[in-house]
Amino acid sequence: MPVVAAKSYVEYSNHAYWVEGTRISLDSIVYAFQGGLSPESIVQSFELLTLEQVYGAIAFYLANRVEIDAYLAAEEAAFDAMPQPLQTTAPALYNKLISAKSVNQQVRS
Repeated sequence: MPVVAAKSYVEYSNHAYWVEGTRISLDSIVYAFQGGLSPESIVQSFELLTLEQVYGAIAFYLANRVEIDAYLAAEEAAFDAMPQPLQTTAPALYNKLISAKSVNQQVRS
């Protein structure tokens, strides 16, 4: 039987991880997976992806969990360090977003 080369599902481009051939970030898939969504549910949320791509992205994450978790933590820290104009222009909306982020982090823990 001929040997088939392994298929790649994730690419690193512009300082970020993406589902190969798409504009969907690996972050989105990982956060959904960590939130308890099944691969089938993730496909419903990201209709441009196939079930194979979602499983491939999850397998990539699981195989590289330490590195990807560190990458995600660094991305969150960089985002948190950015100035937040909503904090002064729309404080009620800003507080809602911060509350939603807090709930999301509790769900992932």
